[in-house]
Amino acid sequence: MPAPYPQEFREDVVRVARSREDGITIAQIAKDFGVHEMTLHKWIRQADIDDGNRPGRTREESTELREARKQIRLLQQENEVLRRATAYLSQANLPKRFYPLVSELAADGIPVAVSLRVLKLSRQPYYRWRHQQVTQAELTEAYRANALLDAHVDDPEYGYRFLAGEVMCERTAWSICRDNQWWSVFGKNRGKNGKRPGPPVHDDLVKRDFSADDVNELWLTDITEHWTDEGKLYLCAIKDVFSARIVGYSISDRMKARLAVNALDNAASRRGDVAGCIVHSDRGSQFRSRKFVQTLNRHHLIGSMGKVGAAGDNAAMESFFALLQKNVLDRKRWRTRDELRIAIVTWLERKYHRRRRQARLGRLTPIEYETIMNPAVSLAA
Repeated sequence: MPAPYPQEFREDVVRVARSREDGITIAQIAKDFGVHEMTLHKWIRQADIDDGNRPGRTREESTELREARKQIRLLQQENEVLRRATAYLSQANLPKRFYPLVSELAADGIPVAVSLRVLKLSRQPYYRWRHQQVTQAELTEAYRANALLDAHVDDPEYGYRFLAGEVMCERTAWSICRDNQWWSVFGKNRGKNGKRPGPPVHDDLVKRDFSADDVNELWLTDITEHWTDEGKLYLCAIKDVFSARIVGYSISDRMKARLAVNALDNAASRRGDVAGCIVHSDRGSQFRSRKFVQTLNRHHLIGSMGKVGAAGDNAAMESFFALLQKNVLDRKRWRTRDELRIAIVTWLERKYHRRRRQARLGRLTPIEYETIMNPAVSLAA
């Protein structure tokens, strides 16, 4: 069963179809984007339903129905867990877990003796717990925190090493100061632009060797931005080095980690088996984020990362963005983000992938090159 098209890709194709010029048919747009004509008609019909222009079940209603069924199954599972947990707790000897319950019942007027008898708990351990609910370790940490706070207020220039003293080790003092955000007033040196580059989360596995022997062997990714009258629009694209094809992208008005994650999910969804593929990027915060690294692991991809301020470490991706800048972004002033988005996806799917021939590919387009060199790759991938 073929993988479903990413939702962002479907919405972009529908946008292009709705804003098509006179003389351009739905069949031509479907061909340009590599989808079947009937598939595009189904997408347009569903979009009309979602917009309220046509009767039917909206995508949101379908999603809510699936979520409701999922919640019902989850509740059934949770009820089974609670049923078995009740039987387990009735047999287990877990007195300290019940002591707070005994106190709450006593506040509601139920005698302690009754609660202890029903719960089969002893009286003396309960009153011993009432007398000292805080453990000795917690009490010691509180005393240490008070001592550190007094020393910090007395001289804010001191860091945790000077605050530690003789009553605790440096590591303990650092842990308490970190949890309470007690830092020395002296800040650390910053970079030239006010921000220090973050540490790499991957090694550089590419070393500026932008070559691949097969599809899904090496991907490059980066983010570009462009102004519109409504504000900036951000594009995160993923390029397959083998055929220079953009295998996944995501467009948004915010440059967050989610932008890079969506682009990677879209690429993996359209390409199928991508395990072992290297994904090379710069050291931007979006590509160092926990969400992006988790997405790499989920698809069994291998991360790679260049140096700070070294454009040559991702030169092949920069060349694509320069081509996009010249052919689309700088051609005119864009009034809305939606207008620029349609122009980007139209140029990408219609011209770059299917009409623009590249000398490196033997005067073939990326689609033609993949079809000839690797027929197993579907045109709709």
